[in-house]
Amino acid sequence: MLQPYYTLDLVEAGCDEAGRGCLAGPVFAAAVILPKNFHNETLNDSKKLSLKQRKMLRPIIESEALAYAVAKIDNQEIDQINILNASFKAMQLAVVQLSIKPELLLIDGNRFKNTLNIPHKCFIEGDGIYMSIAAASVLAKTYRDDFMEEIDKENPVYGWKNNKGYPTKLHKTAIILHGCTQYHRMTYTPCMPKLF
Repeated sequence: MLQPYYTLDLVEAGCDEAGRGCLAGPVFAAAVILPKNFHNETLNDSKKLSLKQRKMLRPIIESEALAYAVAKIDNQEIDQINILNASFKAMQLAVVQLSIKPELLLIDGNRFKNTLNIPHKCFIEGDGIYMSIAAASVLAKTYRDDFMEEIDKENPVYGWKNNKGYPTKLHKTAIILHGCTQYHRMTYTPCMPKLF
C-alpha cells in the first residue's frame, strides 16, 4: 500500500525518471504534487503496471494533481554529461516547471544532485513507497514511451515501438546490421566507436 505523503505539513513533489538503461532516446523525468488526500488503488511503480494501467492512470494523475511537469534530456546531452547527471538534470527541469513551488522533493533512488535550493529526501524504490513518486514514474514512463513510438516510425528496424530503446536482442541485432541512428547514445557499448 503506497503512502500518501512523507510529511503532512509540507508541499511535496515526487520525482522519478524513465529511460536510464536505454540504448536510444532521451531520459525523461516527471515531478508531481498530489493532494494529501489523493488515493488510487491501481497506482504503483510504473514497472509493476501494465501498459493499459499506465495509460489509464496518466489522465487521472494529470487531472487530479495540484501540479505536474515532465522534462527530457536528449541522447546527445546524455553522451556529454553522462546518464546519471542527465537523470538529475531532467528531474531538476521538471521541478522548476511546476506551477507550484514544492517545499520538499521526494526522489526515487539513492542520490540526487540538488541545485534547486529545495530540501530533498531520497528513497530506494521510492516509486513503490510514495504515491507522488509513483505518479511521477507513470508520467515519465508514458511520455517517454510515446516519444519512442513516434521515432519508431522513422526507424522501424530497431523495434522501438515495442522495446522503447532498451537493449533487446532485436535492437542489438539491428544495430549490428544497420548501425546507430541520430537517436542512439554513442557512449553506450553497442554504439561506442571501435578502437581497432
